[in-house]
Amino acid sequence: MKRKSWIIGLLLIVLMMPFVQPGAAHSAAASITLELDGSTLASEVPPYLNAKNVTMVPLGVISKGLKAGVQWNQSTKTVTVTKGGDELKLTSGKSSAQVNGASVALDSSVLIRQGRVMVPIRFVAEQLGLQVVWNKAEQLISLYTLAEVPDVTTPVTPTVPTVPSVPSPTVPTIPGTGKAMKGVWISTVFNLDWPSASSAGKADKQKQEYTALLDKLQAVGFNAVFVQVRPSGDSLYPSALVPWSKVLSGTQGKDPGYDPLAFMIEETHKRGMQFHAWFNPFRATTDGNTSQLASSHIVKAHPDWVVQMSSKADNKYYINPGIPEARQSIIDTVLEVVKGYDIDGVHLDDYFYPSSSFPDDSTYKAYNAKGIASVADWRRDNINDFVQQLGAQIHAVKPAVSYGISPFGVWRNSSKDSTGSDTKAGVSAYDDMYADVRMWIQQGWVDYVAPQIYWSLSFNTARYDKLVDWWVNEVKGTGVKLYIGQAAYKVGAADQSAEWQSGQQIINQLKYNETYSEVQGSIMFRANDITVRNPGDLTSLLTFYFKS
Repeated sequence: MKRKSWIIGLLLIVLMMPFVQPGAAHSAAASITLELDGSTLASEVPPYLNAKNVTMVPLGVISKGLKAGVQWNQSTKTVTVTKGGDELKLTSGKSSAQVNGASVALDSSVLIRQGRVMVPIRFVAEQLGLQVVWNKAEQLISLYTLAEVPDVTTPVTPTVPTVPSVPSPTVPTIPGTGKAMKGVWISTVFNLDWPSASSAGKADKQKQEYTALLDKLQAVGFNAVFVQVRPSGDSLYPSALVPWSKVLSGTQGKDPGYDPLAFMIEETHKRGMQFHAWFNPFRATTDGNTSQLASSHIVKAHPDWVVQMSSKADNKYYINPGIPEARQSIIDTVLEVVKGYDIDGVHLDDYFYPSSSFPDDSTYKAYNAKGIASVADWRRDNINDFVQQLGAQIHAVKPAVSYGISPFGVWRNSSKDSTGSDTKAGVSAYDDMYADVRMWIQQGWVDYVAPQIYWSLSFNTARYDKLVDWWVNEVKGTGVKLYIGQAAYKVGAADQSAEWQSGQQIINQLKYNETYSEVQGSIMFRANDITVRNPGDLTSLLTFYFKS
């Protein structure tokens, strides 16, 4: 859920960490092979990994191998790639590209090597609608059209560090599936996982992309998807309350010509997988620009219900949790989906109060009917009321729909509360996001919690195993299920420390989860980090683990 309020907390924690240089020496790596649908692609200059772990290839691979039109402008140092109605413009030295006229962030820009123009193959391929799979062990990049990617073969059993010896419990089950939760988040905001930016306004392409993504997730062993259906006060379904999301067409409020949510649910259920509708509760926008918002968006329709943050790092708009009508508007939006669609669950992330300063003094004075003495306690009461009311109204409509929340992974540090976790996190759910998850569990207001425990087994500031221990004790005997949110996005990332440079970190965490019957599965963030980026051969490791 990575452009979310938890980013601030993660950054604060990362500042406590010693800097660790990523371990690979790219210049010494073996030569990289490219394949398109199983056939080797010739390259006049060998592809290579740059310092950012981005694979660079010559333009010849794009023009001859991918059969795309290519034009290089020497004066502007810009390459234009065209194929099937899509146009990409990448300029040397720029950190963003133009994709069908829209600006999209780049990991690495165009450069010249051995007299050849080199471009980032993953970015170009994905924008042209191809799926990219990286096999690190074989130094092989496989590109696939929107046909189904071949099944992953079972790898040799990996050698793993020893996990503490604890009697194995009976594997818990999810009602209706007979399986432990093996979930994955699918982010739609910023077109991260689905749909691709290049599919804007192309319903058939969006459908193909989603089914291809589902097929790959199912092949790995996942049995549930948590799809972001309300990313920024908008929707991926026809709504009478909020506008269409811009991720579908490039323009907020524009009808994509079909019902994406109905399509996704149908395709997910065809594969025997669960579909959970993921809502960002109090986020209204992803930035401070309101010029592109539809007239029905809450920022324009109810400006008195929103607050704009003033910092450069966070100037987006938030729906004000202190206003009862604003809270009810979110509940109404969720209920519209519960009533209209055959979803398996409603899922909220940790977008409650932002962990930075929130200007709501006037709201506190105007809406403090209970006379709560401190702003902090008043804010927690607002969120408690929202969580309780939403759950009650969901279950009144459809009792079988699962209702759960994925809070920031640290409820409170023990330095603030002796009953908190043995951690030293820079922020906490209780103190900074005003989310009293303990109360939600104890009162039975939620069916499950899925704390985002996005740290390693060796990160002493907030160790994975210590946090799992803490959450297990919180749910024990309550009837509230516990799933663990895991950080697949960190595996192999250049900005992460050594323990994250192997997919084995995730496998070891899964093995630790197995030591508790209270842990009834996990949810991984996020889909493309597993199926497309596939760092440290994570796809094969998970396939082997889930099926063993």
